[in-house]
Amino acid sequence: MIQPIPVTLCGWRVESRCEGVENEILMHFRNQKKQAQDVFINDPIDTDKDGNALTFLDIVADDGDIIDDIELKLKSEQLYKYITQSLQPREQTILKMRYGLYGTRPLTQREIAKKLDISRSYVSRIEKKAVSQLRKKFDKDQNI
Repeated sequence: MIQPIPVTLCGWRVESRCEGVENEILMHFRNQKKQAQDVFINDPIDTDKDGNALTFLDIVADDGDIIDDIELKLKSEQLYKYITQSLQPREQTILKMRYGLYGTRPLTQREIAKKLDISRSYVSRIEKKAVSQLRKKFDKDQNI
């Protein structure tokens, strides 16, 4: 550590100002040392054969998404099977229209009622009954 030379100028000690600058420089270097150990997920770590930067995010796999996707696909297949096996044709039609199944656009109860020429409340009752049946079927099969 450099020893400051005490100088008095107009009643002010100049050395205290130099000490403050020195402390700031030391704090800066300490901070840089701490940050040197930090690794960010988007930091480039290498390049691929095309010269593009590879990051940790590119390399680290998130297996949770794959498992969730597989589970969703299996449950979706099971749901479609239950719909065709357990529900009446009118219930199937209303659920397909209401939830946009089989690649269709989801519709409101009012739109379904207009297309099928029935009341909106009747669409609601059929939907509620069909969803309840499917839920019971899922619960029953989960307990087996």
